[in-house]
Amino acid sequence: MDTNDDDDHPYINEETEIGHSTVQVRCAPAQRIVPPLNFCPVERYLYRSGQPSPVNFPFLLDLQLKTIIWLANEEPQDTLLEFCDAHSVQLQFVTINPDGGEDDNPWDGLTEHSIVTALQLIVQAQNYPLLVCCGMGRHRTGTVIGCLRRIMGWNLASVSEEYRRFTGSRGGRILVELLIEAFDTGLVKINRADAPRWLQSVGGMETKR
Repeated sequence: MDTNDDDDHPYINEETEIGHSTVQVRCAPAQRIVPPLNFCPVERYLYRSGQPSPVNFPFLLDLQLKTIIWLANEEPQDTLLEFCDAHSVQLQFVTINPDGGEDDNPWDGLTEHSIVTALQLIVQAQNYPLLVCCGMGRHRTGTVIGCLRRIMGWNLASVSEEYRRFTGSRGGRILVELLIEAFDTGLVKINRADAPRWLQSVGGMETKR
């Protein structure tokens, strides 16, 4: 897919004028289209969610994904691996702690190294359309997206509000918000010419080489 084209796409996070017409649905669709848990567009052709399951695969096909970033210590379910292989989707496995061992807590947060690794994939348009996901699509995914918002120049109040929107009734983790706040955005090397269009337009963004 050419992500620079302004062609029609079902989930590009743009407003659509519906008008006053009424559509009458007489029968159920032939195939269920179910988004993954906590799915949401982040920017044009960039999405976030929890781990997709087989019921979500028809929905993912509509996204025409090129890359899925998986944030975890363990591999995703075999069904997701098979989906990526069958549809030529690049699965980028970003481990939580690349230096850790089998005894690491699977609920631990991301390290600075893993955040930078994920963001380096996100700031390159060649990887789009792109989905960032973890088990539930809450804290690890929220950490990466929060650090991306820092790169985009969002204020911390807006970053925290977006993060907490996906954390459910238990609320956010203060350690995640502190990690986002302390993240050194200069660690992410951005070549403006290779960046997605929406990132190229970020005011005051410096080109990193």
